[in-house]
Amino acid sequence: MTRTNWTMIRDALAQEIAEGILTPGDKLQTEPELAQRFDAGRHSVRRAVEALAKAGKVSIEQGRGTFVEEAPHLTYSIGKRTRLRKNLVPQGCQVTSEPLSAELVEAIGNVKRALGLSDGDKVVESRRISLADNMPVAVGTSWRPAARFPDFVERRRDVGSTTETYKTYGISDYFRKETEFYARPAKPEEAKLLKQHPDLPVIVVRAVDEDPSGVPISYSKVIWASGRVRFTMSGGDDG
Repeated sequence: MTRTNWTMIRDALAQEIAEGILTPGDKLQTEPELAQRFDAGRHSVRRAVEALAKAGKVSIEQGRGTFVEEAPHLTYSIGKRTRLRKNLVPQGCQVTSEPLSAELVEAIGNVKRALGLSDGDKVVESRRISLADNMPVAVGTSWRPAARFPDFVERRRDVGSTTETYKTYGISDYFRKETEFYARPAKPEEAKLLKQHPDLPVIVVRAVDEDPSGVPISYSKVIWASGRVRFTMSGGDDG
């Protein structure tokens, strides 16, 4: 009897996920169990599961097993006002973020140019991970002029949002000055933080925000999980 091709195993498991037979959080059978179930070699099973992981349908966790993944499929609109919560909350997502690091550093390269700073000027560098329904969707680093925002990280921790934190500095509104985005291979640390397969690409979004008078207030670089978000460009105020 001809053994089952790996693509048939992949498609059968994908269909079970699509039909809800396997639901988010469910643990797949072990490799030997799947091999027996599909009358296939373990190499074919391994290849099928790897393909599902690359497609973002399952997550392979060393020492624990393989689990069906509930990957949010989100739309993120980039416009004059680009706000994480305004983008994702209306889509029914619970949006949270967690700080990863913060430090005072010298502004160099793109950071210095984007913020219009001089040699030796300092910036507050902060790094956060953003989650939608507890699934990581983005890891971002932001830089703000230290002379203007010396305690931004502490204030944001107390206030709970970037928009409200800016208000404590007398900035009632802010706007997207420019946005650049491109895809590239994920770095190992990025794939680990985003809980995505290392072979999946990420989308890098670089942006500059400015206050109502046109003065740059932040430069950011955000790494997005490519399988969980798609971007649209909007000319409206509520992007």
